[in-house]
Amino acid sequence: MSRTLLVTPLLAMVLAACGVGATGGGGEERQTPAATGTAAGRTTASPARTAGTTGSPAASASPTGPEPSHCPNGELIPAVDSPAVHADPVVIPEAKLGGTTIPAVTIPGVDIPALHIPAQCTEIAPAPGGCLGAASIPPVSIPAVEIPPVEIPGVNAGGIKLDPVRAEGRRAEGKHAEGVSTPEVCQVKPKNGGIVPFVIRPFIIRPFIIRSFVIRSSIIRPSACNEQNECLPAVEVPAVEVPGVEVPGVEIPGAELKGYEVGESEVLEGEDSIAFSIRADVLFDFDSATVKPGAAAELRRVAREIGKKAGPDARIDVDGHTDGKGEDAHNQPLSERRARAVVEWLADEGGLDRSRLKARGYGESKPIAPNTKADGSDNPAGRAKNRRVVVSTAT
Repeated sequence: MSRTLLVTPLLAMVLAACGVGATGGGGEERQTPAATGTAAGRTTASPARTAGTTGSPAASASPTGPEPSHCPNGELIPAVDSPAVHADPVVIPEAKLGGTTIPAVTIPGVDIPALHIPAQCTEIAPAPGGCLGAASIPPVSIPAVEIPPVEIPGVNAGGIKLDPVRAEGRRAEGKHAEGVSTPEVCQVKPKNGGIVPFVIRPFIIRPFIIRSFVIRSSIIRPSACNEQNECLPAVEVPAVEVPGVEVPGVEIPGAELKGYEVGESEVLEGEDSIAFSIRADVLFDFDSATVKPGAAAELRRVAREIGKKAGPDARIDVDGHTDGKGEDAHNQPLSERRARAVVEWLADEGGLDRSRLKARGYGESKPIAPNTKADGSDNPAGRAKNRRVVVSTAT
């Protein structure tokens, strides 16, 4: 059973909503007074515009290779998107005051492209039995974003004097979370028997990151008239806001392989299963399905380990196998009888619940080693490996 430690990301956007880490105006700067000749209100996200950028580009991260839609060896980390931000240019028309021509002025707009942080994959590498695969989470970045400064020029002509009005540029710095990983860990079997110690692959976390929102406040140059009743209308440049961006934290839970005692059977343990492969020569005499008295110690050890590690309601499979010598009509029923004999022993002598035990025979159909050598001659060592009873269960 693996140990899982969960970490829930903080409600980070609450911080952004409060302006923590942002460079931009406070609540008063969000107020946009009405004015003549301009659009009122601040400009925020535009869903489709990705025109040329005024200020810092909001470039998307570039993964290596195509963006994944599924992850064969891990979990999909969803993409993160933030819409484009657009503000139209503000045109101040030409005006005449006391015989002086005030030329037209165009105050540049703002175009910040949409941000796309591609989907990614966590990975738990495949590993052999008795090992927990290496785990990794890739790095991720949110690029910086900048709203450029803006200024409405002043006027000093025809008896009207208006000072220039300026809003400083605003910038949110980029954020980066390093990739994290942990190596493969394997159990080490003692040479002369004994206990194989448990191993743990620790959990790993890539923390969440936030690029806070930024606002460039609106600015207004008021209207004014001279003694000749020549007037300049008010000019407003609306506020511009780039929303905050959050990439949630990512975790790969820890995992554990339990320790066990080494005996004559081969133990194959995965993250959610365990199997004991016992050589038939340990259990039975030649062509017999009667458990030998000398097999009691090994069967008792297997029963003890299965009892400790089996899931609460997991079925316990007992599968008999033979070598390829002889006819299948003889080998198949022999494998079934041997499997049933081990089931009876495990229930009567090993203390396992008989209702959870299931006997199956496979005869010579599932060899794990060649029964013959490459030249066609007999392979006694291979046949000995194939003669076996496997006791397995989910953990």
